[in-house]
Amino acid sequence: MPRQGVIVAVLAYTGLVSSFMFTLMVPIQSKLPELLNSSREDTAWVVTSTLLAAAVITPIAGRLGDMYGKRRIVLVLLLVMVAGSVIAAFAPGIVWIIVGRTLQGAIVGVVPLGISILRDVLHENRVDSAIALISATLGVGGALGLPISALITERSDWHFLFWVAAGLGVLGFVLVLWIVPVSVLRTAGRFDFVGAAGLAVGLIGILLAVSRGNSWGWTSPATLATGLGGLVVLLVWGWFELRIGEPLLDLRVAARPAVLLTNIASVAMGFSLFASNVVYPQMLELPVATGAGFGLSLLAASFIIMPSGIVMMVLSPVAGGLARRTGPKLLLIIGATALLAAYSFSLVFASEVWHILIANVLIGVGIGFGYASMPMLIMRSVPQSETGASNGLNALFRSLGTSVAAAVVGAVLASYSVDFGGTQVPTSTAFTLSLILGGAAAVVALVVGLFIPTRRAAQERHPSLPE
Repeated sequence: MPRQGVIVAVLAYTGLVSSFMFTLMVPIQSKLPELLNSSREDTAWVVTSTLLAAAVITPIAGRLGDMYGKRRIVLVLLLVMVAGSVIAAFAPGIVWIIVGRTLQGAIVGVVPLGISILRDVLHENRVDSAIALISATLGVGGALGLPISALITERSDWHFLFWVAAGLGVLGFVLVLWIVPVSVLRTAGRFDFVGAAGLAVGLIGILLAVSRGNSWGWTSPATLATGLGGLVVLLVWGWFELRIGEPLLDLRVAARPAVLLTNIASVAMGFSLFASNVVYPQMLELPVATGAGFGLSLLAASFIIMPSGIVMMVLSPVAGGLARRTGPKLLLIIGATALLAAYSFSLVFASEVWHILIANVLIGVGIGFGYASMPMLIMRSVPQSETGASNGLNALFRSLGTSVAAAVVGAVLASYSVDFGGTQVPTSTAFTLSLILGGAAAVVALVVGLFIPTRRAAQERHPSLPE
């Protein structure tokens, strides 16, 4: 078997590619209506489609990985992402762009699967540090990918972004096929197709309502029908899952206090992270004349955001070592505290570019520790045969947090805006309220984290493999 450090590096690379998919379109998002000759409401689906696909596929991919081999499903997800990238690169119009972006969203499932692979193949003493590194890629890929996307957009045709994504996916496929060992731990049984369909329909309904509520109207028939309909489907789905022998997700395991509270904290942590992704770039890029921005170019602004990703990567070995000595609960508490400090700092100091830089460094500390803690907490509380599905469910809760943040912060920025040169731009009040919301989410994560049990649940013994 290849050296364990090489396996970790390959899985970390796939995580970077996964998070890069969500910053891929940021440089041209505001220009999409012009580029695709479509309305702004229609072009919003270029982003929404990826989000929906990621949320639906991640827990399903986790279960498939537990049953049929985690490496095999990682390879399938990479191929789906490559196919989506090629489709988008050749797309003549918005419909095929949306199809390609939907397929690109599949790759998000490689992160929880990669974390589960680490538990299967690494020596127990190395698992926590490796998990911290893989978890950091959720933020690092976005922070480092933003300036890359900006540079490509400024120097080349925007379709080239999709060719870059395809190339990254092909390289990831080759590396995983070559380096990552075949999964030997499998869960017997048949795949729950009814449960997968029910989960997909319910999630799509709720996430559609959350992500499109701003444009549809929060009390419109479309929002209420999709949101309430999705909730009803999920309630029926949960009833069904508790009554079959081989469910898609074992909800009894998911209801364990440590798992449930970790997932709730994940929603708050996801909200807090995405709020910063929405607020800080806009503050940096808005013209100075608006009274709420610093007038930086997209490329310059991306270099102010980028240090948060570097901090996450640097802190990953620290997080792993700290988790081994004190347990992952402390990591979550430190992470939530750092996020709260970042938002509190920005509420007091936001008049200079370097203030935003410091806030983003604190965001990096918060997400670096917080995201590292979650899969560790989950895997200390579930059987080894459930790690893929349980980590997938945890990733789903993080996605739910980011979806809610996108909708809520987007609504705040739209509600408190003024006309500037014929365009509605957020006011300083809008940014202040958004920062308060991000800080409030960090408080929720902190309080919930304090109540997470620290006792390791009984589970199958970890396979102790030689270094």
